[in-house]
Amino acid sequence: MVDAALPSPPKDLTVLSRRARALAAATGLAVLALTACGQKAPDAKPNPLSQTTVTGGSETAAPKVTLKPTPLTVTETTTRVVKPSQGQTVTGNEIVSLRYVLLNGKDGSQIDTNFGKQNLGLNLADAQLLPGLKKGLTGQKVGSQVLIAMPPKDAFGTQGNTDLKVGANDTVVFLMDVLGTQVPLKSAQGKAVPPKKGLPTVKVEPGKEATITVPKGEKPPTKTVDQLLVQGQGAQVEKGQTIRITYTGALWKNGKSFDSSAKNPGGYWETPIGVGQVIKGWDNGLVGKHVGDRVLLVVPPADGYGAAGSPPKISGTDTLVFVVDILAAY
Repeated sequence: MVDAALPSPPKDLTVLSRRARALAAATGLAVLALTACGQKAPDAKPNPLSQTTVTGGSETAAPKVTLKPTPLTVTETTTRVVKPSQGQTVTGNEIVSLRYVLLNGKDGSQIDTNFGKQNLGLNLADAQLLPGLKKGLTGQKVGSQVLIAMPPKDAFGTQGNTDLKVGANDTVVFLMDVLGTQVPLKSAQGKAVPPKKGLPTVKVEPGKEATITVPKGEKPPTKTVDQLLVQGQGAQVEKGQTIRITYTGALWKNGKSFDSSAKNPGGYWETPIGVGQVIKGWDNGLVGKHVGDRVLLVVPPADGYGAAGSPPKISGTDTLVFVVDILAAY
């Protein structure tokens, strides 16, 4: 596979992504029922986040979030829009790009933040995502800043989270900057680009392992080749982003497949790109490409697994051939 250290894709994503999948929240304040004519409607309960203040901050520096009162507890996930926006509404089936600060409601202490780091991408359609984050973000606007308070049942459950020092009864509070949304593609979309003579040809069927045919009698290139097969129209992939892709990898020497994302749950794979989490041929060949692209990568050992290879399927002299569809980048 393409992981820099493992012969097959890791089941888990980055630490940040693993935390993200472990967090949850449910949103929506109760709707007051109408009362009969002549009767006074009961007063709405005050928002427990109404006294919390947010000051300072920038794209690289986290704002200061002061919880009031502490301990702050909620029984249902509660939201408060700190900075409204007229941007696109989050519908709940997209990847949402975020900056966040996470605090413990027990004492207002900061648990974590990604300000000044890679933006967090949450796939709100992922069945493994705890429901609170989906409920807390659905209906929010791109460009807004939102506080989301989550009770244990919608966050870490009765077990809490010892790594983050969150107890079984602790409410957690997110401050989230909603940066953007995107719906991942199912496969490459764009204009077909004929490959150069002497390169492998591919046949791609959605949901299946691609067929890669290596030209007979051709020697493999000594330097990595990245050849567009489909030119997409999406956003450019930047160093440090996480990409969602489908791929198949084969050996130049015999055309046999050694790995494919079709074997994974959901049929795709996600990885940070350009930061050494995958082989050099991928980092160099995919950064700068676009969402919607289909890319043929021919990777000699120096940009793959080196002289050690990745036994038992890949030797230290094997040139690798990949076809990669870029479905999303965030």
